[in-house]
Amino acid sequence: MRKLNRGPNKRATSIRLKRGDKVAIISGADKGKGPVEVIEVLEAIGAVRVRGVNERTKHLKRTQESPQGGVEKREMPIAVSNVALWSPKLERGVRVRNEVRDGKKVRVGVPCGTLFE
Repeated sequence: MRKLNRGPNKRATSIRLKRGDKVAIISGADKGKGPVEVIEVLEAIGAVRVRGVNERTKHLKRTQESPQGGVEKREMPIAVSNVALWSPKLERGVRVRNEVRDGKKVRVGVPCGTLFE
């Protein structure tokens, strides 16, 4: 099998998501969750962090800021191919295309025509 040379500036897909978007999880351990909110878009690695999805526990050392230390849950990145933008019209995840309408670039849901600002 051939390795793909994808460095930090080469991503497999274009990311059409923004922070604050509602998405549906379409693949992976959390498949079927939705609508959930995008916390962060990581374009360099083609991934997104989503609230309440792919959580891992992080053990924190004691420091002067947090003398107690402890364990906290953090959302880890998931591949952008595993999420789809949530359409309130269809109440499921949909693919998105970019269009220019009235001189402004907008995202449009493919099956339903929903406009995403």
